[in-house]
Amino acid sequence: MADAPQEKDIARFADMMAALGTETRLRIVRLLLSAHPYGLVVGEIGSELGIPASTLSHHLEKLKNEDLVKVRRESTFLRYTANTQALQDILAFLFAECCTRNRAISPEEVTCCKEHTP
Repeated sequence: MADAPQEKDIARFADMMAALGTETRLRIVRLLLSAHPYGLVVGEIGSELGIPASTLSHHLEKLKNEDLVKVRRESTFLRYTANTQALQDILAFLFAECCTRNRAISPEEVTCCKEHTP
């Protein structure tokens, strides 16, 4: 059985989930995941999602501060990518108990990619 999460881990994941807790930031992360591993430059993100540059900058900074996205400079552009390891860590944290103690969900269901249906 995996070690119980420490208080610092719980606080970290709470901060990460709070950063994902707005519609705009969740849309940004989903878009970056769709463009993984190459990511997108800021202008592409703004264009695709219809977000003004000043607003987008604020949201990207929040996601970067919580380590949910990574950024690298390419000449005069900033390229953002989803931090897939951080996102996997959140999922592992959320599903740790359901797949061990009470088996509410099988591990295969958590790790298998399924088509999202609304």
